Amino acid sequence: MTEDRLPARRRPGILSRIVLLTTAVAIIAVLVAGLVSFPLIRGSAERAARVELTRLADLTATTLTVDPSGQYVLPRRVASVLDDEQVTAYVVPEGATDLPDGLTAEDAAALTSGSPISTTGETSSGSVLVVGRPLEPGVGVVLVQPLSVAGAPAGDILARLVLALLIGLAIAVIVAVLASRRITRPLRVAADAANRLGGGERGVIVTPEGPAEVANIAESLNRLSAALAVSEGRQREFLLSVSHELRTPITSVRGYAEALADGLVPADDVQRTGAVMSAETQRLDRLVSDLLDLARLRADDFRITPVTVDLCDLVRDAIPVWADRCERAGVRLGSELPDSDVMVLADPLRLRQVLDNLAENALRVTPTGALIVLAVHRHPAWGIVEVRDSGPGLAPEDLDVAFEPGVLHERYRGVRQVGTGLGLALVGRLAAGMGGWARAGNAPEGGAAFAIGVPLAPATPSALV
Repeated sequence: MTEDRLPARRRPGILSRIVLLTTAVAIIAVLVAGLVSFPLIRGSAERAARVELTRLADLTATTLTVDPSGQYVLPRRVASVLDDEQVTAYVVPEGATDLPDGLTAEDAAALTSGSPISTTGETSSGSVLVVGRPLEPGVGVVLVQPLSVAGAPAGDILARLVLALLIGLAIAVIVAVLASRRITRPLRVAADAANRLGGGERGVIVTPEGPAEVANIAESLNRLSAALAVSEGRQREFLLSVSHELRTPITSVRGYAEALADGLVPADDVQRTGAVMSAETQRLDRLVSDLLDLARLRADDFRITPVTVDLCDLVRDAIPVWADRCERAGVRLGSELPDSDVMVLADPLRLRQVLDNLAENALRVTPTGALIVLAVHRHPAWGIVEVRDSGPGLAPEDLDVAFEPGVLHERYRGVRQVGTGLGLALVGRLAAGMGGWARAGNAPEGGAAFAIGVPLAPATPSALV
């Protein structure tokens, strides 16, 4: 049964997101500016219209005359001005009941009693501005102008404002597109560099540019590229050294086996030849075991079972084995053990593997007649096993990389006796797996000192007698 695969959802790019975000912000800014500006502009236009209407009311009141028939008459020029502004003038006598639309009885009474008025009224056609001035006792003149006419300048101003805001919106979108392209270009370059690194290309360099955060991505990719090159270089060197170490015993065993098969080994040399082949196969087995342990150290099936163990007893058990090997190599073996037990929480099998690896390395580099020391120390939080030798020692730059696979092997191959480069790496990782640490230093005996610390076992309460 096959599963229907849904097409991957296309994620919006940062370019479109920046443009959309900038556009949304610009639109919100335009709306807010319009909402805030509209009442302000309208109120300002209304105040200006009221001031102009008041001026016209004063002009009307001073120019209004009475003809022989008793009718109030405006000069033609004043009437023309009022028509142009769509202003209607009314003469309101005291006690009048037929009032202009928008003029209330209270305002009419105030006007005919000699008080000027300025107000806003409501008519069936909409709101109007009403301004009145007294003419003579008991009579006043009222000017009425539709508010829509008075607010016409405000509409023009608002239209211009909206046009300016729309132009600003368009400019903001254009700037957003250009800015986002400038920002995303180094990101696209960084993404391309990351894909090239993922595809196996090395030596990829990205020029940092753009904002600080984007430039940091380029710098991080450059560091990653350099670290990958170093790491893969070490892996290649490690594989080359391991293949060399594997080839040596295999070549030796194959050569002796072919000699035995061809009958070229004399009868009295068969035992010696078998011993050499056995030693070479043991060397090969140890190398393969170290490789497997290194490969499995971070796998789920590599188990470290910590129990309470006495470091002193563990070293005492190892001393006879290494004393015999040192004696056969012409090397002296010493020990430094405290008087009391040093109980730690560790895996005794792995801890002995660590000790044997360190002793093997020490024996390899220690010259005849020199000294190897197995020591145990107590620290407030750690139990420490130390192996010191009288060999050539380590340079200061070796101390930080001593437990990295193959580094010391590559540095000193052909210079001194070296192992496969796996033993110390295995020691460091086993120590870390037991919750401890591994350190390299210089020994007072003149050679190297390797120390492994594992946690002390928690104290148990003593039984009361």
